[in-house]
Amino acid sequence: MKESKVIPGAEAYFLSGNSVGILICHGFNGTPQSMQYLCERFAKHGFTVYSLRLKGHGTHEEEMESCCQDDWMKDVEDGYRLLKQTCRKVFVIGQSMGGALAFDLAGKVDCDGVIAINAALKVPDYEPYRHLSSPRFIPDGKPDIRNSEAVEITYQRVPVKAVNELLFLMDRVKIALQKVTCPVLLFHSPEDHVVPAHCSYEIYHLISSKDKTMISLNNSYHVASLDYDRDKIAEEAISFMKVRCNITLVP
Repeated sequence: MKESKVIPGAEAYFLSGNSVGILICHGFNGTPQSMQYLCERFAKHGFTVYSLRLKGHGTHEEEMESCCQDDWMKDVEDGYRLLKQTCRKVFVIGQSMGGALAFDLAGKVDCDGVIAINAALKVPDYEPYRHLSSPRFIPDGKPDIRNSEAVEITYQRVPVKAVNELLFLMDRVKIALQKVTCPVLLFHSPEDHVVPAHCSYEIYHLISSKDKTMISLNNSYHVASLDYDRDKIAEEAISFMKVRCNITLVP
């Protein structure tokens, strides 16, 4: 299938900085637009930032239908390799499915840290479609954001095939979490209407990392990178990375 044009504003982007790289992964049915504010905050502190666009996202829903979990894992692995070409250290930040992909990567390569925002191990609203092939598409509803003025670029409906790929991905990542040993910062929203809050607690206990921290986002729903706690996320993430990279960064 010929790739559709990228929706304006949903493009991947690369911001060149110092020798500390940050790979940023958006969630299922999201785009780099949902992570843009955080990227800009990180870049102001001198980090090199690559916000990738996962295959099938930010173009057309029919293109998402042709994707599988291995495509998304490869996107993240390719992004990591790109940053490693010029960066001495690489942190991975992911939201929702992007968080699951970040942990998948961290179990395979030598990441310097993972920062996860409402990382997905389960999406209850999608479970009824497990192993189904019809309907072909289902409505995806309004993005789960407490701030009514925030806007996220998404498809209005998603392919059931892609939903199943997400479900299989989360199953796979949960089994492999014990392989994660790098420093981890977990953000979770107690009032998340997409991913149950207990997922972050599960991750905290299943990973093998000794250096791990969990922070609650009490003023945000699922898409916290666009919500009221986005500054808190940026500040805590920057502090987390500065402490663990041992180089002088732009204040």
